[in-house]
Amino acid sequence: MEWCVSMPKLELHAHLNGSIRNSTLLELAKALGEKGVIDFSQVEHVILKYDDRSLKEVFKLFDLIHILTTDHATVTRITKEVVEDFASENVVYLELRTTPKKNDSIGMSKRSYIEAVMKGLRSVSSVDVAFVPHSEDSRTLLNPLPSAKNDNCNGDSRKKIFVRLLLSIDRRETTEAAIETVKLALEMRQFGVVGIDLSGNPSIGEWITYLPALKFAREQGLYVTLHCGEVPNSKEIHNMLDFHPERIGHAIFFEEEHWRKLKSSNIPVEICLTSNIRTLSVPSIDVHHFVDLYKSKHPLVLCTDDSGVFSTSLSNEYKIVANSFGLGMREMFELSRNAVEFIFADSGVKEDLRTYFNSVAKNMELEVEVTWGVLEPLTIMPLQDYSWGSKLH
Repeated sequence: MEWCVSMPKLELHAHLNGSIRNSTLLELAKALGEKGVIDFSQVEHVILKYDDRSLKEVFKLFDLIHILTTDHATVTRITKEVVEDFASENVVYLELRTTPKKNDSIGMSKRSYIEAVMKGLRSVSSVDVAFVPHSEDSRTLLNPLPSAKNDNCNGDSRKKIFVRLLLSIDRRETTEAAIETVKLALEMRQFGVVGIDLSGNPSIGEWITYLPALKFAREQGLYVTLHCGEVPNSKEIHNMLDFHPERIGHAIFFEEEHWRKLKSSNIPVEICLTSNIRTLSVPSIDVHHFVDLYKSKHPLVLCTDDSGVFSTSLSNEYKIVANSFGLGMREMFELSRNAVEFIFADSGVKEDLRTYFNSVAKNMELEVEVTWGVLEPLTIMPLQDYSWGSKLH
């Protein structure tokens, strides 16, 4: 786990509200209980049961979080803490996705909701946050890690994390509401909004409803990622792959024709292991489609989905891969580093991250030789070679 934490990582599928800290969730829920908004006794045990929540309890938490996050101050606080938490485990690039909400009773619009998120990004003080594109700040190279085994910064060196935002279209929305979200994303581009996500209850809505908004987003130069194949829906999966988004998330209930289409299209997949197991989408880790995609050298990236609700972290997802599938340190580092090519940020940020990973690779080679002398030195191929590791051990 120490290695997984110290290794630089990229998070490309993290829902803001699902990544809330359990301690914060408990505090906010208690406050709502005291105000009579909720029955705190009905949710307290679910919050405290963070290591073994049933699927029913998971959905109960999502209902609670929905109530909590219709308040500007809470949205700002959650954003600040989520960024801090990811940065603390050496996530150097983070794409946060969230559905802009309206709450007329307190004057919350979709725009003011996102502005509250921006305020949260600005309020982070424990780490430098670069979220405004095309600025001098965003082109400054990341501070290198002191070593592979110790992630504490020395002296006045500070950690830095690039953050970009994706606005989510909820599957319950109308075409008009979806287009409204895309227009908001375009207005907020200067503040780090880079793309559109389609998410929500996968059993609700029809693909044709969101297609006009997704086409509009693409025409305007926004990146698109889709929650795809979360439930069996052969026609929708086919249509989503035909749309050819820049990335897809989950890719669970695929049929053979879908796998062929996915692999021929080379669309990167956002893999969320713990989420898939906790939601019972995949019966067990040993039959997870990660194995087939990894063996096929298909573009993929490990992600958390909802780190708070599912009680995981990005470091833990890498630990699961190491323990379940036998990936070594070289393979894990390459898996993380190759994800640079799938991010939605501009080419300048990509180049900074490539340079950073290359510098860390050199440092880690020395650390591996000294600390674990029995292992062969870590040799990292150029990013363009897409070296995904030779095999599953």
